[in-house]
Amino acid sequence: MNEAWSLPSMESRSSILPSLVVSGPDPIERMGATLTLRQIFETEESALLRYAFGLTGVRETAEDLVQDAFLKLQQHWDEVRQPRPWLYRCLKNLALNHLRHRRREISLDETHEWESPGRTADGNLGRLEALGTLRMLMAELDDDDRELLELKYREELKYDQIAARTGMSSGNVGYKLHHLLKGLADSLRRMGVESAEG
Repeated sequence: MNEAWSLPSMESRSSILPSLVVSGPDPIERMGATLTLRQIFETEESALLRYAFGLTGVRETAEDLVQDAFLKLQQHWDEVRQPRPWLYRCLKNLALNHLRHRRREISLDETHEWESPGRTADGNLGRLEALGTLRMLMAELDDDDRELLELKYREELKYDQIAARTGMSSGNVGYKLHHLLKGLADSLRRMGVESAEG
């Protein structure tokens, strides 16, 4: 992913969830603080959009799924005690449902690139979810760190070639890449992704 996620202007963001932003359910108290649906929307929307984009790879779909997740939160407002984890779980389920439905729409004659022999449907979904989670984590990296990973793994450059492009020493390139990969792997494990199969 080469471009950073940029959010629409506030005017167009408000149109994503007009009924939620303008008038939400009564505020609820969470850990000593009273939160409104609007406050949760304003604080979580950007991260949820990145997460949904990481899972689906399509900006418009990500926006639709985030909108659906907030609408579901509004419907279940009285039952939800922890809105943030609830939204992420809801969004993950919505994205998986979308991917299942989309997979049925794609004719197997058109593309086989995501499929390999012996893979199950759940394995494919796990792989797509793992890839989406990795995309999300990559989008949150600093530009310099993301550039290092792209030079190494997208352009398949060697350390000395990366050093020449970035002005870093070869040793520093190796050190930074090692720690970037370790950090990504740790983050993936914390998010429940243990392998490329999800």
